Order: sequence, then structure tokens, then C-alpha cells
Amino acid sequence: MKDNSENGRSNRSWRKASTSCQKKGSGRRILILSASSGNGHVRAAEALEKAFRLQDAQAEIQHLDALTLVSPAMRAVYSRAYIRMVNKAPAVLGWLYNHLDTPYKDERRRLLMNRINSLPLAKAIVSFKPDLVVCTHFLPADIVSMLLAKRRIKARHAVVVTDFDAHGMWLTRNVDRYFVALPETKEHLIQLGVAASLITVSGIPIDPIFAEVGENSQAEAAQSPQSIEALKKLRMLDKTRPTLIVSAGGLGVGPVEELIEALVKAKVQVNVIAMCGKNEELKERLEQTYAGEQCLRLLTLGYVNNVQDYMKAADVIVGKPGGLTTAEALASGLAFVIVNPIPGQEERNSAHLLENGAAIRCNNMTTIGYKLKKLLEDPLRLAELKLKAHAMSRPNAAMKIAKHLSLQPKGRQPREIMCNSTVPRSA
Repeated sequence: MKDNSENGRSNRSWRKASTSCQKKGSGRRILILSASSGNGHVRAAEALEKAFRLQDAQAEIQHLDALTLVSPAMRAVYSRAYIRMVNKAPAVLGWLYNHLDTPYKDERRRLLMNRINSLPLAKAIVSFKPDLVVCTHFLPADIVSMLLAKRRIKARHAVVVTDFDAHGMWLTRNVDRYFVALPETKEHLIQLGVAASLITVSGIPIDPIFAEVGENSQAEAAQSPQSIEALKKLRMLDKTRPTLIVSAGGLGVGPVEELIEALVKAKVQVNVIAMCGKNEELKERLEQTYAGEQCLRLLTLGYVNNVQDYMKAADVIVGKPGGLTTAEALASGLAFVIVNPIPGQEERNSAHLLENGAAIRCNNMTTIGYKLKKLLEDPLRLAELKLKAHAMSRPNAAMKIAKHLSLQPKGRQPREIMCNSTVPRSA
């Protein structure tokens, strides 16, 4: 019964998407495809959607979560199985990440499985008749590539990499533009056979509000209901103490309780903003356990859409360096204290942060209290980390991507579709 129910939900999602897609607009038709495997891919897509709307008011824009339009089995692999591995078997996840980090590895088998399990997604893409498709996850990028090869759509195809490193699975055929976080990532793709002319170093797209500066933008932000609510909550904190953000990520996974307990044992005098994501049980436990704690002022949050209001009030972020969380923290000028990065993409994100001097790493939870206390007692060291974080940031990434793609010709010519692969077939 579960599979039938989920299939029904998938079909309803497609019908809803298809109906929305058929509404006529006067401008360019832009389709943004994400996947709720983790939370960063969806947030990147939302940032791009906002940037496109700011860039081109006449465009007809649709954002679809690809995992709502695939089979229950594929949805389970990309979503629930991923979260279980993060929590229970991170070493296995790391092994898989490295094992699959070869461009076009088992390509025919993978594309066959994708095609079989993604029929509603393919129908929704074709129904929209896009001029431009932007993918923030490699699964929908593969589907778009197949549709282009079969000439079922005539769209320009852009792939936006949402980590600081580019895993081999991001590479697919019939791509007009890759957007990456760092010059080193661009060089990596060039060495794998992607033409340099097809790669733009943009940064990871985050909400354009992170790029807003000046009194006018601050006044506008303060008028939003979410920002007003955030200001009320932040008044509960002690302004004489430094403020840490402890992030469990959008899905609420990670050793947040262990970390806060370590701060209490080390008697670190701080404000702590605990971002629990969608994990309401974690939020409730923290509130019950640490409500009367004297050495720290605790503010617990569930999943929020205005993270910028809280990051603006903080000095340090402690947690896992997911791509979007890291990009937002850098844009906010936060020093990053890396704890228990997920093997694979977060390990590589960590390496880039450490190399650029924007982070420190704690390898053992037994010493996290000690390391944080030492950092907070050294204002020069903390200021240096924050300065390096700001230097590494690219808060305008979403607007840069939207502007670049908005200047491209509308649609693709049929003769381009087969010849414009990123690397030779033999790769």
C-alpha cells in the first residue's frame, strides 16, 4: 500500500506541475530543477528562482523538486537512505562518494535506471517547453541531457554545482554551462575534459538578500514579519557575549546536543543559536535540558527561511560544512568551526575552508569546548578567521548566474543538441 500511495502522490505532483507549466507567459521560459536529497540543492534552486525573478520580470519560471516526480524506490535511495547513511554509516557514504567519483562511471546503466524511474519528471520537463533548464542536482541534469539527445526539448542547459568541489556525477552530456564555486573547481573540470569556455566561477547560489548592504536594505529587511520576529528572539541574548550558531543543517542531523553539553562543561560564556532544522524533537530536548543554564544563553530554532537575520547577529558557526550552509556563513563573515564533516563532499568543503584560513577543525568532540573557549579568548585570531571568511565569500552568486543566463540566446538550435557534449563519448 505504501508504494501505491507514493506513486499516487508522484502522479498528483506531476499533474499539478504540468497544469502550472501550461500557463502562458510573455517572456523566457525558465525551468529550475532541484532534488531534496539533503536540503542544499533545493535552497540553491530557491535562490536562483528569486534571482531570475529579480533579473527578468517577464520570464515564466518554474521550480520543481525532481524527487517528487520519480519512483518511490528512487526517492528512497536519494532521500531516506542518504539520511540514514549520514547518521548511521558515514564511512559507507564516504566510500560510495569516492567509488563513484569518476565521470561517466557505469553511465549506460545509470541512465537506464534514471529513465525508468523518472518518467513523470521527463513528462513535466517536456510539458513546460523550456527555453532554459537550470539543474542544482545531478539527477535531473541527467534526465535533461537525455531529453536533449532525443530532441524532445530545445533548451539551453546549465548545471550549478552546490559544493566547493565537483564530484564526477555532476558531469553529464549536452551541457551549455557549468557554474562552480572556485577557480580550482573550474580547473578540475577542465582536466576532466570540459571546455574552459563552458565553465563560469560564480560561487554557490544563496539567497540574494545576503548580498544586500546599506541602510535602505537593512530597513527593508527589518519590515518583514520574519525579520521582526527574529529581532525579538535575538533580544533575549546577552550582547556582552560572543554568539555561536550551532547548525544541524536543514534536516537536523549532527551532534548538536553533544556539542552544547561540551560548551557547558567547559563553562564557555556564550550565546548559542541552535538551528535544529526539521528535527522538532531535538529542538524540544534542547529547550528542556538547557533552559536554566547560566553559562550560555540558548535560542533554539526549527527550520527557518530567514537564516540571514541570525547569521548577521553571530560571530562563529559550529557544525557540518554543507555547501549552502558554508556559502551563507562566508557571506555573513562567520568564522567556521568544523565538526564531524560528512565523508565525501563535506570533507572536501572542509579542506577548502582550512586552506583559505576561514575555519578551524575539531576532530574530537571531547575537545570542542576547549577549542572554542581558546578561540573566543583570542579576538585577533577570531577577527582573522572572519576576515578570511568574508574574502572567500561570493554573496552575489545567484544574481551572477541569473544575469549570465538571461543574456544567452533563447533556446537551442537543433544542430547544437548532439554536438555540444562536454567531453568525447570515449571519456
